[in-house]
Amino acid sequence: MPGEFDFIRRFLGHFPKARVPVGPGDDCAVLAPSRGALCVTTDAVVEDVHFTRASFSPADIGHKALAVNLSDVASMGATPRWFVCALALPRDFPPAHLSGIARGMAALAREHRVALVGGNFTSARELSITITATGELSRPPLTRAGARPGDWLYVSGTLGDARLGLAHLRAGVKRGSAVQRQRRPRPRVALGQLAARFASAALDVSDGLAQDLGHLCTASGVRAVVELSKLPMSAAVRRELGPEGALAGGEDYELLMAVPSARGRAFERACARGGHPVTRVGTLLEGAGWVIHDESGRDVRRPGGFDHFRQASRVD
Repeated sequence: MPGEFDFIRRFLGHFPKARVPVGPGDDCAVLAPSRGALCVTTDAVVEDVHFTRASFSPADIGHKALAVNLSDVASMGATPRWFVCALALPRDFPPAHLSGIARGMAALAREHRVALVGGNFTSARELSITITATGELSRPPLTRAGARPGDWLYVSGTLGDARLGLAHLRAGVKRGSAVQRQRRPRPRVALGQLAARFASAALDVSDGLAQDLGHLCTASGVRAVVELSKLPMSAAVRRELGPEGALAGGEDYELLMAVPSARGRAFERACARGGHPVTRVGTLLEGAGWVIHDESGRDVRRPGGFDHFRQASRVD
């Protein structure tokens, strides 16, 4: 049976050697930042919470573990540079599946030119992967606290697809664009870097717009008005989940951005040139909290977002 160091060699074999002063194999990595301040994030994916091995391939799991961290880096407007990875594996975990995790993670790392510089292996009852990722900033960071009354609210891509994908997986549907959004979220790194030139605040939509917009309003001390008719949804989400599903669905990993109104049109043009679909969904005002208006301007009941400690696991 393979031991810890066999697993380490197998896993590292799928990644290029990191161009850092000290990389994997020592007690710590040694890094040499080249441009500006660093932003650091950590996140985990856990078996039967964020994925099941019956519904996700090993490569899907590796991709998702890195993607959710890169999404945080993207929301700050940073360039991903390095990451460390801690894997907890059941004792009977097949070595071939570990290679699959590494392949999925390494492919996304190559796409975004982010280097694996260290990590850890341990045994556990269920599979989990915890990643700490670091990005470099060339501009002031986009935080949740920078939005101001009068700013316009934008969201990238479409909402609710990952939630629909989860519903499809639970129903035994293994293919389709919604399932792909659940298995392999796409971190909006390039859009985050572009948004840093225009936006006053941003965060990634990991727990649903209904939850994450509340975080932005609280941190910035503003009130948001969202137009229900403007929520970007795929045809499948509109048909099967409706606007409430788009608002409440977690794990879309799109970006929610506040942009000063004077920069809004320039931001939209820059996004169009860069091939980044964004939709203006609302406005920020003085006050607190947020509301949804229907087409006649009446308030609509707000759904909740996802909370790990108040709801059942995401994946059955």
